[in-house]
Amino acid sequence: MKNNLAVAALDDADIIWIDVEASAGGAESDTLSISEMAEKFEVTPRALRFYESKGLLSPMRDRGTRVYGPTDQQHLALILKGRKLGFTLAELTQMIDAKNGRASRQALKLTRQKCLDQITMFERQINDALEAVAELRRMHTSLCCQ
Repeated sequence: MKNNLAVAALDDADIIWIDVEASAGGAESDTLSISEMAEKFEVTPRALRFYESKGLLSPMRDRGTRVYGPTDQQHLALILKGRKLGFTLAELTQMIDAKNGRASRQALKLTRQKCLDQITMFERQINDALEAVAELRRMHTSLCCQ
């Protein structure tokens, strides 16, 4: 799957919005079953059902089977990119609503402060992970040398 992050400046330099493009082989008009969708985006069918229950995905039904069209594929790409960047489901809902025209384009706004908050959170997680790795290396070394 190819995710492109497009960042566009809005009215002032403190506000940006994100968008993603989902084009992973195949035509835009392709529909996918739940298993095909899960495989294409490397998620579980349970995750897809969860996002559907939260109103983030709206697959069509064909004789009771979920069928995901291009819109749901684009939404899932946005969800996955947003989750990777640390955004909440509520924030992702606003982004999808704006993308669907159910909310104003302003709902896609991200402030510089929100971006800095996300950077700080990820840097803290990286530092915590590096400390854990260092501790495990010390433990491993002490176990090997006894």
